[in-house]
Amino acid sequence: MRVADFDYQLPEELIAQEPVEPRDSSRLMILHRKTGKIEHRIFRDIVEYLRPGDVMVLNNTRVIPARLYGRKAETGAQVEVFLLTHREGDCWETLVRPGKKVKPGNSIIFGNGELVGKVVGYTEAGGRLIQFQYDGSWEAVINRLGRTPLPPYIRTAKEYRERYQTVYALHEGSVAAPTAGLHFTPELLEQIKKRGIKVVFLLLHVGLGTFQPVKTDRVEDHRMHAEYYRLSSDTAETINHARRKGGRVIAVGTTTVRTLETVADEEGNVRSGEGWTDIFIYPGHRFRAVDALVTNFHLPRSTLLMLVSAFAGRDKIMEAYREAIDKNYRFYSFGDAMLIL
Repeated sequence: MRVADFDYQLPEELIAQEPVEPRDSSRLMILHRKTGKIEHRIFRDIVEYLRPGDVMVLNNTRVIPARLYGRKAETGAQVEVFLLTHREGDCWETLVRPGKKVKPGNSIIFGNGELVGKVVGYTEAGGRLIQFQYDGSWEAVINRLGRTPLPPYIRTAKEYRERYQTVYALHEGSVAAPTAGLHFTPELLEQIKKRGIKVVFLLLHVGLGTFQPVKTDRVEDHRMHAEYYRLSSDTAETINHARRKGGRVIAVGTTTVRTLETVADEEGNVRSGEGWTDIFIYPGHRFRAVDALVTNFHLPRSTLLMLVSAFAGRDKIMEAYREAIDKNYRFYSFGDAMLIL
């Protein structure tokens, strides 16, 4: 399968540069998988497509202010450090720019010296392992010195620290938001619950690699990065009970899909637990635990576009994207949404 089959041309003006307000006023495309029928609605209209007995599953990870700006202790040269994955203690996998000038043994000073990082090694992907030293709590220091890691296609000086979080974000650890969830308001979630739909949460900490284009020529040659997930026994039981009673599992976001498909057995029952998943979902995958998907419009040649193509069919997805472009939908993280039924 060719990666080029998942390419498309997007006018630059359709890349959303800022979020709409209120959150649930974004546009919503409805794509019916069986027929290919497309409808155009507003996101808060999603309640009309949910049924009592359904269960909606959301990812309650929270984005950390992962972008740090410091200086090399040895030379004073400016250095940008992007936190990727937490290792043991205060050690992190990071990306560093300019990378060629930052080597093991170097120290990086942030702020007025309240945070210092010592480079202790290289990562497999060519990043840096950094051991941090600080006084007080890590959360307080990082929230004071770090900046929100907005995607590079959002060209703004605004911080959007809370707007680039879901309203239910809880557990810190992601370096990118699970953007399908950005459209929900507390009021909309309450409205969904009042209609008899269960709302439950799992956790998957989103890594930077999720949004990067695939660089191999063949889809099958791509290797996913691993991300940490956790699913509680209460959430697993609620999902399994809903399925037994004929309810649908509505996954909010591709990260939720990847977690559910990781923990599902052949019959679609999900098990509780935690661990690391590098599941790569592309056309040919047999979905076991997901019946419907809420998602944004994704980058060309990305694993996310391949996942939604696996769920709805590549031809239907590419046709939906063509119509979204024709009707001036807003794309990517701060863009509009799609409900695939």
